[in-house]
Amino acid sequence: MTADSKEVRPAAAQQQEPPASGGARGAVPDWLRRAAGISELWTFVILVVLVAFFTIAAPGKFFTQYDLTQIAVNAAIYLVLGVGMTFVIITAGIDLSIGSVLVLAAVAAGEYNIHHGGPNAGWGTVAVCVVIALAVGAGWGVLQGAVVATGKVPPLIVTLGGLGAALGIAELATGGQDPAGAAATHLQNSLGFGKVLGIPWLVVLAAVVTAVFGLVLGATRFGTHTLAIGSNPTAVRRAGVGVGRHLVKVYGLMGLLAGLGAVMWLASYGTTSIAGHSTDNLKVITAVVLGGTSLFGGRGSVLGTVIGVFIPAVLTTGLIVIGVQQYWQDVAVGVVLVAAVYVDQMRRKTREQA
Repeated sequence: MTADSKEVRPAAAQQQEPPASGGARGAVPDWLRRAAGISELWTFVILVVLVAFFTIAAPGKFFTQYDLTQIAVNAAIYLVLGVGMTFVIITAGIDLSIGSVLVLAAVAAGEYNIHHGGPNAGWGTVAVCVVIALAVGAGWGVLQGAVVATGKVPPLIVTLGGLGAALGIAELATGGQDPAGAAATHLQNSLGFGKVLGIPWLVVLAAVVTAVFGLVLGATRFGTHTLAIGSNPTAVRRAGVGVGRHLVKVYGLMGLLAGLGAVMWLASYGTTSIAGHSTDNLKVITAVVLGGTSLFGGRGSVLGTVIGVFIPAVLTTGLIVIGVQQYWQDVAVGVVLVAAVYVDQMRRKTREQA
């Protein structure tokens, strides 16, 4: 690391603020122009509109305490995955394999649990299972990051291959069937169903992960380098930052959080759900892009991802409450993703023309 590396800043941070007055732009108040440029604000407005719509469409049935708790619990795992995906997409990368990596980590931990006590396994076995899930996830992420960084293979191709390979290994290990006794009762009764001050432990864990990595992204050199790599990797290399090593760390982080998601899934559902994670990548990428993280890299925030995760969660729950078929829910999420990418492209073109 050289002294120059301390001066690396995202391209967006290097741009000067537009003049407060002059021409047509001067007719717009500064506070309104700044608000219009805050992705998190507009994403939050969309979330509020959705909540208001479903509350009016299903009075007394939506926005109840039960609904809020269920939405938070259902969003917890996707929030953890979304935090990792935020870092990946900020570097102008992508990870399509997260659902399969979650399954593989859950199978590895579940198989150990089955052979060391099953549902009656003690806390020692639970601890080992957690370590196994985190290690498998992080190891797979590091492997994919190494291929992206050293092999110069596009992340889309690497992680698409990783999606099939991880799922295939999980199916080979289990014969394609969800094994019985994959989660210990101790794990389910604590992390899965337990509460602290009335708040489910799953939600608390997701909140802690979000807060920690939100600070990492916004207040550490690691976060600064992540943003800078997405903005201009060539300039970052010239500043003495090891771009390849950093990418390996970012994809390793994504894998680690996929492993944590596997632990949360086992705790919540008690099974590996091998066939139940085929659209996790779609849901997580949708949430991250909705939260304002640019698919072109260099811009994004964990706060935006938090808001973005709750939009599909509210949308899915609201459609269920008003009686819309499940198939339409998938259509709605897909449409929301395309719309988010379109808006991201428009924002990018606007910045380039400014």
